[in-house]
Amino acid sequence: MKFPGRRKIKHYFPVSEAKPILPTSEVRPDKDTYIVGLDETIVDVIANISDDFLTTFNIQKGLSNLVDVDTASAIYKELTAQQSISDHFAGGTIGNTIHNYSVLADDKSVLLGVMSANIALGSPAYHYICHTSSKVDMNHLQGVNGDIGRGITLITPDGERTFAIAPGDMDELSHEHIPEDIIAGAAAFVSCAYPLRHQGKPIKQAMLSAMAYANKHHIPTVLTLGTKHLVDDHRDELLELIKRDVNVLAMNELEAEALTGFSDPLQAADAILDYVDMVLLTAGPDGLYLCGHTENTLKRETTNPIKSADVADFNRWEFSRPMMRQACKNPIKVFSHIDPYMGGPEKIRNTNGAGDGALSALLHDISANHFHREAQPNSSKHAAPFLAYSSFAQICKYANRVSYEILAQSAPRLSRGLPEREDSLEEAYWDR
Repeated sequence: MKFPGRRKIKHYFPVSEAKPILPTSEVRPDKDTYIVGLDETIVDVIANISDDFLTTFNIQKGLSNLVDVDTASAIYKELTAQQSISDHFAGGTIGNTIHNYSVLADDKSVLLGVMSANIALGSPAYHYICHTSSKVDMNHLQGVNGDIGRGITLITPDGERTFAIAPGDMDELSHEHIPEDIIAGAAAFVSCAYPLRHQGKPIKQAMLSAMAYANKHHIPTVLTLGTKHLVDDHRDELLELIKRDVNVLAMNELEAEALTGFSDPLQAADAILDYVDMVLLTAGPDGLYLCGHTENTLKRETTNPIKSADVADFNRWEFSRPMMRQACKNPIKVFSHIDPYMGGPEKIRNTNGAGDGALSALLHDISANHFHREAQPNSSKHAAPFLAYSSFAQICKYANRVSYEILAQSAPRLSRGLPEREDSLEEAYWDR
């Protein structure tokens, strides 16, 4: 497993050891460090079209339109004939996250979901696999007869974006297809709240079963909220699920307000910490917050300037490492905040995937802690049952850097890992 930056010798992080055996594409729960993600498998198609095209297919401009399989196929066929398609992206919040994780860690992850049993050249399933890291183990996907989801973004000459969403069979994942042994051996399990929208579809029960397995085997369970509208529509059910099954909750400021009623991100995070162990909250141009718990006797004071807002001196203990609340005898809340890396890119064409990038960095730090504990169990890094390898402040920096990379490349998935030597760091850092 790769891990960014220099590592102190006394906490030796074995990133350069030669692997004694040839790597395998499929995870081995008793030997590998990996995360597991459950998602609605979907491909994003980007196309430039005329207003007449929308009229032809009775698509309402500027809105998100659900279309049936036949209509989606007809739209896609016509776009192909007109050579209007500019890009295909493998999509899905969790698909993006675990792809990014595998790129960052140069290590394995597992995707749970559905995949077309018969994959044709140029099909949605073909593009999904082509745009996903080879380190993502897809051997546990459930085969279906139909297509995976397609989200077609139609851009008219005036720049307006219109969406045609064809779910296909992406919600047909059965709870019987969830491998308990794979989840039991993972460093973390991550899912999105989107399956809660589909009361009559199998994927909802599949997600709940996977989270139950993770809790049964004490695997950190991570949930990302999806959209503000989803939180508005399913708030009570979400809160019940969060209280019962979730350790780490990820969201943006709009979703946090919908969940808690607080428009201030810090207040929202403070409220959510009554239910979960850690909160990752992205706040657009205001940067991001990482908040959680640590043991009072193990807290470490920051050397950064102290910040105050609705929570006074909120970042005082941000050099502490995250712990699960139940692992602390005297838990205290810890808050850390960081402004956008390098002020953010000069021009942002698309914010899609920035939050997924931040979450992948957090998951990488959690899995790195798992990896290091297995490799060096007697290290002082494991004197207490910490949830992550780094401090709140350090994880903030890492998550922020990955988000910047996503924004700068204008694509929702990393095409490469972060540079080995960061240009923004002084040369003296590398010479120590």
